[in-house]
Amino acid sequence: MNMTKPAPAQTAGAQTAGTGQTAITDRPTRRGDAAGPAIEVTDLTVAYGERPVLWDVDLTVPAGTLMAIVGPNGAGKTTLIKAILGLLPIAAGHVLIYGRPYAEQRQRVGYVPQRGSVDWDFPTNVLDVVTMGRYGALGWFRRPGRQERALALEALAKVGMRDYAARQISQLSGGQQQRTFLARALVQDAQVYFMDEPFQGVDATTERAIVTLLKELRAAGKTVVVVHHDLQTVPEYFDWVTLLNVRRIASGPVAQVFTEENLRLTYGGRVGFLSRNGNGHTDTAGAAPLAPTPVAANGLPEAKP
Repeated sequence: MNMTKPAPAQTAGAQTAGTGQTAITDRPTRRGDAAGPAIEVTDLTVAYGERPVLWDVDLTVPAGTLMAIVGPNGAGKTTLIKAILGLLPIAAGHVLIYGRPYAEQRQRVGYVPQRGSVDWDFPTNVLDVVTMGRYGALGWFRRPGRQERALALEALAKVGMRDYAARQISQLSGGQQQRTFLARALVQDAQVYFMDEPFQGVDATTERAIVTLLKELRAAGKTVVVVHHDLQTVPEYFDWVTLLNVRRIASGPVAQVFTEENLRLTYGGRVGFLSRNGNGHTDTAGAAPLAPTPVAANGLPEAKP
C-alpha cells in the first residue's frame, strides 16, 4: 500500500542566490556535523514539459538542523522534496544524503507527505499504518511481528495517538491523521526527515504537539526539513530557513536570511512580516498585499543581483 559533493565541516552559513558563497556562523555543533552536511543539492532543475518548476537549485543543509522551506504557491516547495526523494524525475543536478546518493540512504530518510495525497478511505487501522514504517528495515521477506508492533505503539504514544491504535483511518480527524503519519515516520528511526505541510489544517493542540516533536528530533541530532506556509511562526519554530521561488533565493540561519529584503525577493512587493512586537514574534498586521514576483524574459523569477 502506497500511503504516500562532500563539503568541509564549515557549511553552516547563509547561502544567497547568485553569490556562490557561504557565510560561516557561530552555530553550535550538533551530532552529525563532523560527518558533513546531511543534505546536499547541486544544480537541481525540475521541469514539467518545457516549464521549469525548479531552476538550478543549490542547497546545503547541516546535520541536526530544523529547517523550513517557504515560498509562494507554485514556488516548487513540494517539488523540491519529491525530487530529493526520487519521487519526481529531475532534468539536471544531483542529490546527496550524508555524502551518498539517496538510493543508497533510503533507510536513513523518513517522509511525511501532505495529508491530501493520502487515500484515507483505505480499509486499515492506525496501528497498521504506523507499523508500515518498519517495512524498510524488515526487507521483503519478513513480516512485522511483536517487536514492530511495540515500536509502533511507542511512536503512537509519543504523538498522543496510542488510544486510537485500533481505529480505522477513515474515522480520524485532520489532526489525528497528521499525528498518525508523524508516528509512521518516527518508527522508521531515520536520521533525516522530510515533512510536507505538517501544520496544514491541524488544530492548535496538534500544532503544539508537532512543534514539540520537531524540537525533540533536532535535540536527538536528527535533521528535519519542513515545507511551511506560515511566515509568522518561522522564527519561533525553526533555526534554519530556505526561501524558494523556482530558484533558491536564500538559505541559512533564520536570524541571517529571514529578512524583509529576502522575503520581498521571494514573494514580490512590500512585505511587512518582519516588524517585531514586544514578544519578539513577527507581526503580520499592516502587511501590504504581495505583488507578483518579478519575472525575467525567460519566464523565470529574477535572481537576486
